[in-house]
Amino acid sequence: MVNFIRPLKNHRFIQMKYKRILLKLSGEALMGSRQYGIDPERLTEYALDIKTITDQGVEVAIVIGGGNIFRGVAGASKGMDRVQGDHMGMLATVINGLALQSALENAGIPTRLQSAIKINEVAEPFIRRRAMRHLEKGRVVIFGGGTGNPYFTTDSAAVLRAIEIEADVILKGTRVDGIYNVDPEKDSKAVKFDTISFDEVLKKGLKVMDTTAFTLSQENDLPIIVFDMNKKGNLFKVVSGENIGTEVSC
Repeated sequence: MVNFIRPLKNHRFIQMKYKRILLKLSGEALMGSRQYGIDPERLTEYALDIKTITDQGVEVAIVIGGGNIFRGVAGASKGMDRVQGDHMGMLATVINGLALQSALENAGIPTRLQSAIKINEVAEPFIRRRAMRHLEKGRVVIFGGGTGNPYFTTDSAAVLRAIEIEADVILKGTRVDGIYNVDPEKDSKAVKFDTISFDEVLKKGLKVMDTTAFTLSQENDLPIIVFDMNKKGNLFKVVSGENIGTEVSC
C-alpha cells in the first residue's frame, strides 16, 4: 500500500497509510456499559476518533451491525421466522446508522446514510457511484440495511461494500486488541498474532468474520485489520500505519 501525505491546518504533515477505509462496527459496540440499546457517550467517543482521521483527508465508510437491538439468528432460535428476523435486524442497523450519523454531525463531520433497503424518508438508497462521490467530497458514508438480503451478516455487507467502493482496507473495530489463538477473555495464556495470512486463519479455525465475508475478502485480496476500537486513539494509529491489532492479508 502506498502511503500518502495530507497537510494539517498548522502546516505540519502527517503520513497516513490508507486513503479510503471501510470501518466495521458491531451493534454491541454501541451499548457501552449498558445491557442493550445505544450509549450516547460511546457514540461521541467514536465520532471524535473518526474525526481525527477525516481531518487528515482519509475517506471513511462505515458498516454497523444491529445486535444491540435485534439479532435475526437469535430470534430464529426461539421460533421466529429467520427471514422476518433478519429483516428486523436490517432495520436495527438503520437505527444505529441514524444514531451514529447524528453523533458524527455533532462533531462537525458531514455524513450520508445509505440503506440497502428503501427507507427514503431517512436514508438514501445505496448507489455505488453516489457513495464514492460522497467519499471524494469528504463525507463519511454509513451503509445501513446490511446487504438487503436475509441470511447475510453485516460482516458480509462490510466486505461487499468495501470492494464496491474500492477501499484500501477493512478495519474491524472490536473490544479485543486483535486476533488470538484462543479466546483471550477465557484463557489468560492466549497468544496474539500481529499479522496472519488468510490461509493460516482458515487452517487454525480462527473466527475473524463469517465464512462468506472472509472468503470474499480473501478472493479480492482485501486486507482486514482487527483492533480495539474502544481505546482512544487506536483508530488514528491504525490508519497512520502503526502496528495496532492484527492484520490479515494474503
